[in-house]
Amino acid sequence: MPKERIVVICPGRGSYTRESSGYLNLNKNIAVQEISWMNNQRKALNLPTLNDLDSNTFKSKTHMIGINASPLIYACSYVDFLSINKSKYEIVAITGNSMGWYTTLALSGVLAFKNAFKIINTMSSLTKDNNGGQIIYPIVNQNWQIDESINEMILKEIEKVGAHVSIKLGGYIVIAGKQDALKKLLKKLPINDKYPFQLPYHSAYHSSIMSSVPEMAFNLLPESLFIKPNIHIIDGRGHIWSPYSTKISELYSYTLNNQVTQAYDFNSTINVAIKEFSPDKLVLLGPGNTLGGPIAQILIQNSWLDIDSKKTFTKKQKNDPYLISMSIKEQRKIVS
Repeated sequence: MPKERIVVICPGRGSYTRESSGYLNLNKNIAVQEISWMNNQRKALNLPTLNDLDSNTFKSKTHMIGINASPLIYACSYVDFLSINKSKYEIVAITGNSMGWYTTLALSGVLAFKNAFKIINTMSSLTKDNNGGQIIYPIVNQNWQIDESINEMILKEIEKVGAHVSIKLGGYIVIAGKQDALKKLLKKLPINDKYPFQLPYHSAYHSSIMSSVPEMAFNLLPESLFIKPNIHIIDGRGHIWSPYSTKISELYSYTLNNQVTQAYDFNSTINVAIKEFSPDKLVLLGPGNTLGGPIAQILIQNSWLDIDSKKTFTKKQKNDPYLISMSIKEQRKIVS
């Protein structure tokens, strides 16, 4: 029986939430040596181990700061990736959102496990202090279809205050800016349920506010850490890096420069994933399912598999899920 083709998607910052508590320890018999190594590295820095973080009561000021959140998310995603049944599924490409790009590099063989951990920690440290942050705001109607009038309004307000589009995230725009600009937007943007919402402990990622970061990153992280991917990967522009044609110097530069200082277009990554690779399923690694909605909204924008509204997406997910979220127990069983 032929294997089903899947594209794997790695989540970014903010995916480990209160509901994710205990997620890493659920699968503690997988990647035992790797998790132990990371724990020892953190102990040497007087930081809580990943297993302790995962076991302890969730506290935003502890679990959502970069030095804790990023490696914890990386560990959870790494374990989930190893849990996929490779005898049943062929992974044809890997992609991710924001910090998930670093996980993508690890899972595709570009970065050795330990080198990815080093880069994740280094980049978390370099990007934490810039007096900036991120706001998220929806641009869809109740059917999860893009409302162009809202989209245009948001873009105008972003320009007025000197902020930046940080991430194009399905039916959401993530906005990066200095705190004074974000305060203006929080007051100006119309209230829509819980939005506008400032993402706690986030910096102004994927914007020119990070312009000082690349030089420091290049000095701390040599190109020798990178090799060619062993599987196709899709970056935050929708560009495909192939095992056969990737130039390591360009991948290195993109990772430590372009994707740090320019907007991350998650919409393009998923558009390319479905149209260029035509997978039988999309598999979203844990922790959490915060990318589930944005991925569904991108499918709706494309009317992919006749999914053209929240209703049709929900119906398909019940009958024959196209998007598999490994943090959902019933769906995890499908691919593990």
